[in-house]
Amino acid sequence: MNALMVKGLIFAAILIGATFYVVNSMHIDLSDPINLITMIGAIAIAVLTVGVSIKYINQMKSDTASGELAEEKWDGIGEYKNELPSGWAFSFLGTIIWAFWYWTIGYPVNSFSQIGQWNEEVKAFNKKFENKYKNPDKATLTAMGESIFLVQCAPCHGNTGDGLSGKAHDFVDGRISKKQVLAVIKNGSNQLGYPMGAMPPMMATGKDAEEIATYVAGGLKGKQPAAFGVCAGCHGADGKGMNGMAANIADYDDTLITHVIKNGKHGAIGTMPAFHDRMTPVQIKALSTYIQTLRGE
Repeated sequence: MNALMVKGLIFAAILIGATFYVVNSMHIDLSDPINLITMIGAIAIAVLTVGVSIKYINQMKSDTASGELAEEKWDGIGEYKNELPSGWAFSFLGTIIWAFWYWTIGYPVNSFSQIGQWNEEVKAFNKKFENKYKNPDKATLTAMGESIFLVQCAPCHGNTGDGLSGKAHDFVDGRISKKQVLAVIKNGSNQLGYPMGAMPPMMATGKDAEEIATYVAGGLKGKQPAAFGVCAGCHGADGKGMNGMAANIADYDDTLITHVIKNGKHGAIGTMPAFHDRMTPVQIKALSTYIQTLRGE
């Protein structure tokens, strides 16, 4: 037995020992067929990995290429017409057979699933929730939105919505900053799902971009720069998004907040995830209602 074989056996033993240690430390019940199959699979993978590695490392040390070369060549490199290694071929076939057994007999895809049960229960609860709060008043929406905000939004935007001193969007100020506007002008935007579609990058540059950013960040007050005409094509001359066709850049309204909640957004400290599949329509409406109460004005 050579040194490589000894090292391989030791490594395999360590992998198997580590697997047993994790199973014991997590108190996994191996009497459960699924857990047992998984355990056997882990051990088989460890043994096969080490065995195949040893075989082919030794083979690379002594074997030389032989056989009939194929006619096709790529940059002077040809291939031999050798058969697949029998061990690899049988292992591949065995994996396919095992997969079909696992999906149809071992753990059928149509069998009971805890995840499936959970999803059904969540759907049923959400339906009940939506019926209960079908027509909530503003006070109910605000209270509901505050609880959602403190759990989902406060870690990045702060408990008061101040954006943690500029690290995330500041809801209290209620406006996007000049820096944010410049970033959108430079990089474009194709995330919020408006009917107008993607905003191309570099719609304005240099002085024009600076003037547009200053104008938008200032709430579209004062003299409108000539370069804003490019923006008005989608956002409208008043910047209000042409009845929901594009983002409202004049006012931080319910439609804009809802689009951001549903689709997520690239931010200063990372990407805000989309919450379209984590909240019901009523919860999204409630969160939007509460956010609008945070504005200092």
